[in-house]
Amino acid sequence: MVDEVKRAPGEVAEAAPPSSLRLAEAAGVVSGFTFLSRILGLVREQVFAALLGAGLYADAFLAAFRIPNLLRDLFAEGALSAAFVPTYARALTREGKEAAFRLASRLLTLLGVILGALVLLGMALAGPLVSLLAPGFESVPGKSEVTIELTRVMLPFLPLVSFAAVAMGMLNAHGRFGLPAFAPAAFNLVTICWALALWAFGFSLPQVALGWAVGTLLGGAAQLLVQLPSLRQLGWRPRPEWAPGDPGIRAVAGLMAPATLGLAAVQVNIFVSTIFASHEAGAVAWLQYAFRLLYLPIGIFGVAVGTVATADLARRAALEDREGIRATVARSLRLLAFLTLPATAGLIALGVPIVRLLFERGRFTTHDTNQTAAALALYAVGLVGYTGVKVLAPAFYAMGTPRVPLMASAAAVATNLVFIVGLHGSLGFRAIALGTALGSLVNALWLVAVFERRIGGLVREILSTATGKMAAVATAMAGVAWLCARALDGRFGGGWVDHLVTGLLPILAGVACYGLGTWALGVPEWRHVAALPGRLLRRKA
Repeated sequence: MVDEVKRAPGEVAEAAPPSSLRLAEAAGVVSGFTFLSRILGLVREQVFAALLGAGLYADAFLAAFRIPNLLRDLFAEGALSAAFVPTYARALTREGKEAAFRLASRLLTLLGVILGALVLLGMALAGPLVSLLAPGFESVPGKSEVTIELTRVMLPFLPLVSFAAVAMGMLNAHGRFGLPAFAPAAFNLVTICWALALWAFGFSLPQVALGWAVGTLLGGAAQLLVQLPSLRQLGWRPRPEWAPGDPGIRAVAGLMAPATLGLAAVQVNIFVSTIFASHEAGAVAWLQYAFRLLYLPIGIFGVAVGTVATADLARRAALEDREGIRATVARSLRLLAFLTLPATAGLIALGVPIVRLLFERGRFTTHDTNQTAAALALYAVGLVGYTGVKVLAPAFYAMGTPRVPLMASAAAVATNLVFIVGLHGSLGFRAIALGTALGSLVNALWLVAVFERRIGGLVREILSTATGKMAAVATAMAGVAWLCARALDGRFGGGWVDHLVTGLLPILAGVACYGLGTWALGVPEWRHVAALPGRLLRRKA
């Protein structure tokens, strides 16, 4: 865990931006815990696929879960995190710990009232919401009814995960990154154990779907509760206090308004995608499984680097250090390029063996594997954009210009919708994955262009010779991994061990190729990442 920097009361934090090595080290701590969480998330998806496959109940559960997720992103976790972290960090830097704690308590009180009302309203309107979100379900007897029931069960997930997001933001602002990164792993651990119990007792499909919804609530509670001891250690004690007129609350609300509009554009994206996918049996599940795989590198790389960068950007903005902001963003994006370019190439080249290894068992068939892999390859096109936004958008929120991410999100949604509407007739659900990927690239490019115009120096930093070397080696790596997979497919059958060999060996070959290639070409980020395990071990010693 990265320790909080100790300062005397009133002492100003250091203004120097983190070096590439320090950034890699802090991101490495978050990446380690995030990697654990994503692996557990994949295990959770594997259990889900084995129990529910890609049929009626899988589609119903995933569509139902999108409703509290939509509300969470729109009103709570997404917009709230973007607005709360810089405001809390500013209060901590300028006014001290007690003022920051008071802001957090007042915000949680306000959230409890607002989100409680939203949950009750969502339960009352679950029927119309499902009809609006997934109209295609109405053509399958019982599918809409199951979705409505699951939606009502899972709506309380909204306040649980929102409170967890506030706790995460507080800990990150205090320089504590490890435990907040571990919190999602607690969610996955609880849901996996709960799902295994459902399997052990041999429940029917309807019972498994309902039980999984209950397990989702238990996981959300675990994600919040696991962070409370660390907050208590910092000295925070929750004190409900109704103060909607607090200046800090008004500052959060001022930042949340454009952030919510920006996320509303994203939710329109998800909403339209689900409408189109609901008319194709299994498509909701295929897209979910594919995006879950894509979210592994997004979480390990994008969220990890973005989490560390966001906390630093908030401090730089509080100190009005524009040069520090530029340096932090540039170093973060170069590190992300080093990590995500090979991940993009690998997911495109090895989609089928990866999906087959992870999901093809139980009710998940070979047909499901091929369809999920097709969506994964198209989603992967936008991986660089997905991860880049995790750094770029917080930079604008930290600088107090939230309208820029809003406009970028709107441009991304417009791009996505054009491709979905224009290509769905010929590509089916694949158009949704392609449109989403291209939209993420538009989002990132928009943010880079505005950052370059306002601060400058960013394009020169990220479009360097080193980045070109990364792209060239990643392309070569994809060819090596694909040839390895083809050779192994001809030699092994269809058992679990065969899937393990044909799935893992090409990945290992690709990783070795990329590591050797970037080392031979002297890519600086290779040295930082390669030195990370030793630095972390020495830190613990």
